[in-house]
Amino acid sequence: MNDIPIELLFGILAALLVTSAFFSGSETAMMAINRYRLKHLSKKGHHGAIRVEQLLQRPDRLIGLILIGNNLANNFAAIITGIIAARLIGGDTGPIIGGVILTLFMLVFAEVTPKTLATLYSERISFWASLILKPLSYLLMPAVMLVNGISNGLTKMLGIHKAHSTIEHLDPEELRTVVDEAGELIPDQHQGMLLNILDLEKSTAEDIMIPRNEVAGLDLEDDVDTLLEKIRTSEYTRLPVYTNDLNNVVGILHLRNVARFLHGDDTLVTKDNILSFSDDPYFVPESTPLHTQLLNFQTQKSRMALVVNEYGEVQGIVTMEDLLEEIVGDFTTNIAEESEEDIIEQDDGTYKIHGGTFIRDINRNLDWALPTDGPKTLNGLAMEYMERIPDANVSFTIDQYIFETEEITDKMIGWFRVHMDETIQ
Repeated sequence: MNDIPIELLFGILAALLVTSAFFSGSETAMMAINRYRLKHLSKKGHHGAIRVEQLLQRPDRLIGLILIGNNLANNFAAIITGIIAARLIGGDTGPIIGGVILTLFMLVFAEVTPKTLATLYSERISFWASLILKPLSYLLMPAVMLVNGISNGLTKMLGIHKAHSTIEHLDPEELRTVVDEAGELIPDQHQGMLLNILDLEKSTAEDIMIPRNEVAGLDLEDDVDTLLEKIRTSEYTRLPVYTNDLNNVVGILHLRNVARFLHGDDTLVTKDNILSFSDDPYFVPESTPLHTQLLNFQTQKSRMALVVNEYGEVQGIVTMEDLLEEIVGDFTTNIAEESEEDIIEQDDGTYKIHGGTFIRDINRNLDWALPTDGPKTLNGLAMEYMERIPDANVSFTIDQYIFETEEITDKMIGWFRVHMDETIQ
């Protein structure tokens, strides 16, 4: 070693530091790369992505390969540094000073800097590094297998079983975070739709159903003229057909079938005509999650379902349109028109809200956060809070929302004046 020129030793040391930096950066880049984007690029035939994905199929072998190369480079760098320090400084202090200097250089140039760059440009560096790591994985296979065999044996003794999947499965909340963090990569409208799809499992048919007191239908107890008038003036394409009470539904009439028994002479129309052209009713439990109900509509080839409680009583109806609006937003009704009827903004910044308005609709239209884990309507929320129907107008606060009753009947609170006090937490 004493015959080797000092310049050559410095050149070897520099090469070892570069090698160490390569392995350090490669390790960080490989572990930090976006696995979902990697999968996407691999499916599109990107050669770099394919190489990286193949290396990551066995992360234990990849790490073993990188660490073998990194440790060899670091150990030989320490040996060369000791020789250089002994020749330049001499004595017992030479190797110590050389070790301190090498540690500083290793930290800056072979660890911190390459790993920082690898974190920032993980994809680019991984694709480039795979050009070297791929052939090295074959060249150093015996050493890698030996090291991994010993390592895997130790982990098995500790009761740890390794998984080699390159992509971890995400639960809905984690997937929601991924969509939220997508930022400008996904248009706001598409991002909202994706989040709404993830939220379907949190809501049930009861949450979006039209309550039975608002359901328009055909009562067979009425005379034929009354039934035909309801059909001609209906705003809906499907009408439940029942006898005396909505709990006695016998069919669902689609208005496209009306032309089959209406031929210009109303006197020829009978209730049997209406029944014969009605479809069988479809019932669903009120607790059915929306993502399940969406699939049920598809399998049942139906667009309307009657929502029943645990006693079999009809609570309302849910339609395909209602469910789709949970994903894409309102498209069958105009939000502004709906607000004019049930949610009316006042000049003083408060809102006059009808008691039968769904809390979900209030939150959606006003961007509020009224509690939705209990009653579904504003009147129900107030009744739960007060535990009675007040005899006179009262004021109360739920969270940061201040309520004032304005119209009270024997059965419910008809109208509220509500505003949010942001000073209340």
